[in-house]
Amino acid sequence: MSGNRRKATLVTTVLMGGTLLLTACQDTDAGTDAGAPQTSASATPAAGAPTPSGAPAATAGASGGTGKDNNGGATDGGQKPVGQVCGANDIAWSTKSETQAGGYILVVAKAKPGITCTLPAVHPTIAFGSDGTEAGPAEQSTGKQITLSGNTTAYAGVNPKTTSANGGKELDSIIVAIGNNDPDPVSLPVGTITVDKPIVTNWHTSPKDAVPSR
Repeated sequence: MSGNRRKATLVTTVLMGGTLLLTACQDTDAGTDAGAPQTSASATPAAGAPTPSGAPAATAGASGGTGKDNNGGATDGGQKPVGQVCGANDIAWSTKSETQAGGYILVVAKAKPGITCTLPAVHPTIAFGSDGTEAGPAEQSTGKQITLSGNTTAYAGVNPKTTSANGGKELDSIIVAIGNNDPDPVSLPVGTITVDKPIVTNWHTSPKDAVPSR
């Protein structure tokens, strides 16, 4: 009888112990769930953190578009600074009388200190006298554009008289412009010349190429 009681007591003890152990496990699981970090498929990565694709997340405030160079000059979409076309007032001018090819005037052009500009691929605009007689082209096609800066020099040759007949206008200066729309043409002294159907070459980087033919 006492043996049967001991067995019943042991069974009861085991059952109670199992119940307590099961309750403890449940409480532990519930605590773990309550304190575990929650995840969501819609979470946004922090700025600079890798995204699922491996690329850094965008930083707030980032922007793009046309920028400026380090000197504050306007740039084309953040690329190279835009170039400047020469005007007559950007250039230090001089002239020289030459005897080759029956005589002509060599016009010499250099950029003023601190200026970089481009002579366009067009014939120079050379005019004479109060009536503005213009020199025609000595070459059938226009040349290449020339960038003037520092010691780079451009040359154009002007033949003031291409006719063999006597006569013409006696003048002592020429008017030079960079194209017909140049707002600031300059007057250059050339000594006394006779003008009759004048011609002018393109701009060249060598004076030997700026000899105007009749």
